[in-house]
Amino acid sequence: MSITRHDWTTNEIETLLDLPFSDLVFQAQTVHRAHFDPNQVQVSTLLSIKTGACPEDCGYCPQSAHHDVALDRERLLPLDEVIEAARDARAQGATRFCMGAAWRNPTDKNLDRVIEMVQAVREHGLETCMTLGMLTPAQARRLADAGLDYYNHNLDTSPEFYGEIISTRSYQDRLDTLAHVRAAGMSVCTGGILGMGESRGDRARLLQQLSNLPQHPESVPINLLVQVEGTPLFGTEALDPFEFVRTVAVARILMPRSHVRLSAGRTDMSDELQALCFLAGANSIFHGERLLTTPNPEADHDRNLFDRLGIRAEGGTTEEGPQVSDRETRASTGEPVRS
Repeated sequence: MSITRHDWTTNEIETLLDLPFSDLVFQAQTVHRAHFDPNQVQVSTLLSIKTGACPEDCGYCPQSAHHDVALDRERLLPLDEVIEAARDARAQGATRFCMGAAWRNPTDKNLDRVIEMVQAVREHGLETCMTLGMLTPAQARRLADAGLDYYNHNLDTSPEFYGEIISTRSYQDRLDTLAHVRAAGMSVCTGGILGMGESRGDRARLLQQLSNLPQHPESVPINLLVQVEGTPLFGTEALDPFEFVRTVAVARILMPRSHVRLSAGRTDMSDELQALCFLAGANSIFHGERLLTTPNPEADHDRNLFDRLGIRAEGGTTEEGPQVSDRETRASTGEPVRS
């Protein structure tokens, strides 16, 4: 059984990333099997509830108002459309419904409407997750009191490379929001984006930031940059696929009880690459045709891939629909994960 640590050094992490590929994947798979069923994957669905016109200048994001991207701006979705999308997600096998709004931070009036969505989705038997930008401590408490299970707020990259990607929000702003979420009692979902032109050292530093948080995130999304024409990062040299797998493997080793999620960029991954990621310890995906504004494999394709690999979705299904999985509090408590 691996020991959960929060004191990883950059040198230790870079040493892991430098291991021969088969040795690294073997080590990651060994850690994975000590804490999870290796043939089970948690499935989430992500919906954009407010699209475009974001005041942030994140270089990867087509929703930024700073970039000339062919994207229709949309106001906050009506509650009935969110409920319909949640029902569809549950019917497709999702156990968690994630909602994202392109805001720098929500207003209290925004939060009133968002809380209605959280409560409605929970009534349909799904775990809930939100990504709304930065939060104050009071806003985090309101969301927790409303029953929100998870809050997503990615660190994106290393502290050193961060300024090359974003100038309108500091790294510390992101860490502060994660601290507010944790203090309010919600589970944390935070990860990063690979393939933005960062170095292996930057990837090591991102993993260090995540794994050395006071409590490991319950969910760690690992995104592959989706290059959108009109964004500053369009045309960035593609990341070596094996480097992506290496990063997933090291995330699994450093955060043994966290769910490591294959997130954006799966349409650019072959089935074989995704299979390597599952072997390296990834055990969560987003499914559905879109992730906020970028494409994602269709649910039928994912089901076919799962069948070919002998993987089953966490929670399974009944005649009434998918069984809702337990919250991943094991990541912070050290409680053994059921197999």
